[in-house]
Amino acid sequence: LLQGYTGIGAEHIVAGNGSDQLIDLVLHLFVAPGDEVINCVPTFDIFRFSTQMCNGKLVEVPRDENYTVDVSAVKRAITKKTKIILLANPNNPTGTPTPQHDILELLDTGVPMLADEAYAEFSGETVTHLVAQYKNLMVLRTFSKWAGLAGLRIGFGIFPPKIAEYLLRIKLPFTINVAAVVAVRESLADLDYLLDRVRAIVAERERLFGELNKLKWLKPFPSQANFIFCHVLKGKASEIQQELQNKGILVRYFDLPLLRNSIRITAGKPEHTDALIKALRELGEEIDG
Repeated sequence: LLQGYTGIGAEHIVAGNGSDQLIDLVLHLFVAPGDEVINCVPTFDIFRFSTQMCNGKLVEVPRDENYTVDVSAVKRAITKKTKIILLANPNNPTGTPTPQHDILELLDTGVPMLADEAYAEFSGETVTHLVAQYKNLMVLRTFSKWAGLAGLRIGFGIFPPKIAEYLLRIKLPFTINVAAVVAVRESLADLDYLLDRVRAIVAERERLFGELNKLKWLKPFPSQANFIFCHVLKGKASEIQQELQNKGILVRYFDLPLLRNSIRITAGKPEHTDALIKALRELGEEIDG
C-alpha cells in the first residue's frame, strides 16, 4: 500500500503507531546518553520529549523572527557529539517551510537528519525522493492530517534500507491496529477525493491568511500546513481563545518562551472562515474600544 502511494521501494518503508513512535524509535537507535540532538526551535515538542527520554542532550537552535531555520547557526552547532538533526517541515506549530536547498546544505554536513513531513500533502513538497541519494536522510509521513486518521495512529517513515532494517529489529511487533490498516486501505482507494479536499483546504488557507492579514491587531505568518499561526499584537491570546470558544469557535493559543501570546487557526470550510473573521472583527472592536 505505502509503496504504491509513495513510489518508494518497500525496503525503505517502516510503518508505526503514528509518527511519534517512529521519532522515538529513531532517537533510541541513534542517541546514547550524553549524545547531542539539534532541534530548531520553536517546533514539535515530541522532539524534545523523546530526546530527553533517551537521556540525550538537546541543542536548541532558534529559528529567526519569521520562524525560518537558521542554517548557518545549525551548522555552527554541530560537534563531534552531534548524532542527529531534527526538522519539522513544514514546521509545527508555525507552518513555516524549509526550502530544499537548505535541507541539502544540512545533509551535506553528513549528520543524520530526520525530516518530519506531517503536513507534506498541504505543502505539495517532499524530500522523500532524496532518501535513495542520501544515506543520512530519513523522512516521516502520516495519515493523521490530510486523511483525518489521527485517532487511529498510523504513520510511516522513508529510510535508507540499512536504517529501516535496524528500526525493524528494535520495533515492537503488532503496533498497528487492524482498524488503521483498513482506514489506510480505504483512504488510498479514495485518494482522488481526499486530495481534492486537500486542495480545497489549501485554497481556504490562503483566503484565511488574506483575511487575517487585514486585522491590524494580528500578525499571521505564511503557512504551508493546514493552519495559520498568528502573533496577537493587541490583547491576550488566552482571552481571545476563550472568547472565540464562547462563540463555538475553537482555536489554540500559545504562551511559551518562544511562542509568546500567539494563536493557531486551522483552515476549514468557507463558512468556518466567514464565522471566524466576523468574530475576530467583533473582538477587534472590543479591544480597540
